[in-house]
Amino acid sequence: MDESLAALAAAHGVAVSYENGDREQVEVDPDVVVAVLAQLGVDPGDPPVAPGAGVPTVVRQGVRVDVGTGVVLLEDGGEVPVSGVLPADLPLGWHRLRVGERETSLAVTPAALPPAPRTWGWMTQLYALHTPDSWGVGDYADLRSFVAAAAAGDAGAVLVSPVAAPSLVHPVQRSPYSPSSRRFLNPIHLSVTETDAFRAASADVREQVRALRPDNPELVDHDAVWRAKSAALELLFAPADPVEADPGLLDYATFAALAEEHGEDWREWPEPLREPGSAEVAAERARLSARVAFHVWVQGLCSRQLEQVHAAASGMAVGVVHDLPVGVTPSGADAWSLRDVLATSVTVGAPPDAFSPLGQDWVLPPFRPDRLAEAGYLPFRDMIRAVLRHGDGIRVDHVAGLWRLWWIPPGETADRGTYVHYDAEAMLGVLLLEAHRAGAVVIGEDLGTVPDEVTDTLRARGVLSCSVAWFERDVDGRPRPPADWPAQAAASVSTHDLPTALGFLTGDHVRVRADLGLLSDPAAEELRAADERAEIVGLLESEGLVAPGASAEEVVDALHVLLARTPCALVFAAPADLIGEARQPNLPGTVDQYPNWRIPLPLPVADIFTHPTVRRAVAEFKKR
Repeated sequence: MDESLAALAAAHGVAVSYENGDREQVEVDPDVVVAVLAQLGVDPGDPPVAPGAGVPTVVRQGVRVDVGTGVVLLEDGGEVPVSGVLPADLPLGWHRLRVGERETSLAVTPAALPPAPRTWGWMTQLYALHTPDSWGVGDYADLRSFVAAAAAGDAGAVLVSPVAAPSLVHPVQRSPYSPSSRRFLNPIHLSVTETDAFRAASADVREQVRALRPDNPELVDHDAVWRAKSAALELLFAPADPVEADPGLLDYATFAALAEEHGEDWREWPEPLREPGSAEVAAERARLSARVAFHVWVQGLCSRQLEQVHAAASGMAVGVVHDLPVGVTPSGADAWSLRDVLATSVTVGAPPDAFSPLGQDWVLPPFRPDRLAEAGYLPFRDMIRAVLRHGDGIRVDHVAGLWRLWWIPPGETADRGTYVHYDAEAMLGVLLLEAHRAGAVVIGEDLGTVPDEVTDTLRARGVLSCSVAWFERDVDGRPRPPADWPAQAAASVSTHDLPTALGFLTGDHVRVRADLGLLSDPAAEELRAADERAEIVGLLESEGLVAPGASAEEVVDALHVLLARTPCALVFAAPADLIGEARQPNLPGTVDQYPNWRIPLPLPVADIFTHPTVRRAVAEFKKR
């Protein structure tokens, strides 16, 4: 590659080569590098000068940084004079730094989080929960019941799938990992009959609302659920004028109202409406004030019900842990209102590997590292803060994205991308500062090919990694004995993108992919899966947890005993693993060919905790 282009790419954090999963060096096509630079507003003829050079906006507490002569305006109203180097004893928090005529944000972040409590708990997909009162999908009242039952059984934590807001225009986005906004909440999970508005309604209105309730189907029908719930909420809504909301919520509600008229994708709206700050958007906000007020009101209902979920976790060692998706859909609310700090024409994914030879495109636009730095990382802070508002922990999907993301420029396939690097010290610092202030634990999903730097830094800064039974192996590729699992980790049998315990043990995950034509060599995949099963069962036998010829139920029991024996700080069990669900929640590589994010649990919430396999697992976890 041309040296000047390589120097320019390095200055802007764009990789010209990378190490693949086989630890081989791969050179990036220069045309891809140029295309990615263009998305950062960089021309190949520009000088190789790094953006954002100068005074940092995020610093680690105690680290001496030269900022010149000025004053730190503390968030509590105090002032600290600065002569050259920032004082080492600056308090943690979001302050302002004034040097001469320039004033910038200054976040002082913790060196590390305190060790997480050693406990156990549950991980669940919210949409899969159900009770006799559910409206076809798991709701916040169901989650409250689940959390309360978990707490009553001495569990210390509940990890729940993302509750981020989807597009509410039909067809409704099913995946909780491709939301319209990571800052606001999913009203599909509202329990309509648990709202104050329902309780205060007349008997006639309550009867009309109840009549809208859909049946609980074999598979979750997100569109049918939202049609029913939105109609019910409209019956209960009493318009208020004027609308009072913070600017971010007002933008979200405006987007939702505009999407109802112009479609879910803001990129296809009339040109003047594509700019949130335009006079035309302001005029439309006024015209659609009733719908804007409706969406603000609905978000308030969601927030109050999640407060009740959080209250149900009171007394737990950790509490409720919320999952943070890696990004948002490019057509949605955050991509519209945060377009100044997002590369909205780019999508992120993963480079080619053994699992995905053509790479992966997650169809999510990334933050622009230069624009984030210019904004003092406040958009990232606000997102983290929103996720932690109703919880005691956060699981960061694809945590390596704080270091780098695989950018795929417009018009290219997933294999024709490259990594763009972020200021990991700043990104991680903001995450830890918000977690510190919320008293929350942080879990970083670091599965797959992750640079050693990421793992080492997470451990040094008090972040838990993820340990999954199917993947925990030693340097020779053999299943790792439980005593050798890492202590600073959250352990589980599986994840939402992997086979359930029964699916793995019966080979259901291979049969499903073969039936859908997703495997080039089904026979070879069946043999590989059989070898993996034999290795896992062999480990259980060597640990004295099962006898040869054990049944699937006995192996499931043993897998959870194995988890209990690990030194991992957190151990999570999934109801689907324990009550015999063979289907995995999501089958990567499929959209409509498989019922992703639509499979309810086989049992209602009340029956989960009395199931014999669940009771046996809980008894083992209590011995930790």
